[in-house]
Amino acid sequence: MAKKKKEEVVEEPLVQEPIAVEQEPAPEDIYVEPKPKRAGDNTKILNDGWEFKNRIYRLKGKKKPLSRTIRSANVHWFDEEKGYERELKYCSNQRTCFVDEMKGDQRLEHITFRNGMLMVEKEKTVLQKFLSLYHPDSGIVFYEEKPVKRAENEIAWLEMEVTALNSAMDLDVDMAEAVLRAEIGSKVSQMSSKELRRDLILFAKRNPKLFLELVTDENVMLRNFGIKATELGIIKLSSDQRTFFWGSNKRKLMTVPFDEHPYSALASWFKTDEGMEVYSNIEKRLN
Repeated sequence: MAKKKKEEVVEEPLVQEPIAVEQEPAPEDIYVEPKPKRAGDNTKILNDGWEFKNRIYRLKGKKKPLSRTIRSANVHWFDEEKGYERELKYCSNQRTCFVDEMKGDQRLEHITFRNGMLMVEKEKTVLQKFLSLYHPDSGIVFYEEKPVKRAENEIAWLEMEVTALNSAMDLDVDMAEAVLRAEIGSKVSQMSSKELRRDLILFAKRNPKLFLELVTDENVMLRNFGIKATELGIIKLSSDQRTFFWGSNKRKLMTVPFDEHPYSALASWFKTDEGMEVYSNIEKRLN
């Protein structure tokens, strides 16, 4: 009987699997978060430094006529570099507003404000420069609207308003009465403390600049003192508002200098030697 051949077992060689190695990403694969654009990133500046943008011009004053045309010719501007006056006009077919630099025929163009406003596209740089830089009526009849400057002014006003309101909340009653008397007069004497505080805050909100000027005015308390003394008849002011005298014996106290407010003059007089004696006398009678 034939012997069975042993089956040969062939062992396959071990194959080592490649070890995964972390590779740095290629430059094009790296994600870089884009930087946020700032407000002025898209601003284009021309070779002469002029900012390329739309501009709005407005007429000054409260009146806004439906239509108003300003001069576009017979305008002269003194050139400091050249040392003489140069004639200007706005022509739609010219690249300059200086007459001595124009070439060929000149097609004069009207400059008209509609409802008090004129919007000039950024492509019309000649007209923009004519209005913003050279026109003699710029800043007098019309002005260029500048949003950034307007925002700065509004911020300054709001900060002043906040300062005035905080100051109004902290004022004592005597100072509050003195400040408010300068605004509304003798009606202050009939007001309650609540009414006084309310009107003071409204005054600070309505006109913060004047309010802060009065608060920091060293004479405001003296003026109020003089007005109260006059209202009570302790002293009197002549009908021509030129002389203060005692209410009891008509003795003259002081003469108001020409072209000066009587109570401002009285406040200054209270600081003199003679005025300080009268002030002390009045203070005793008020108390």
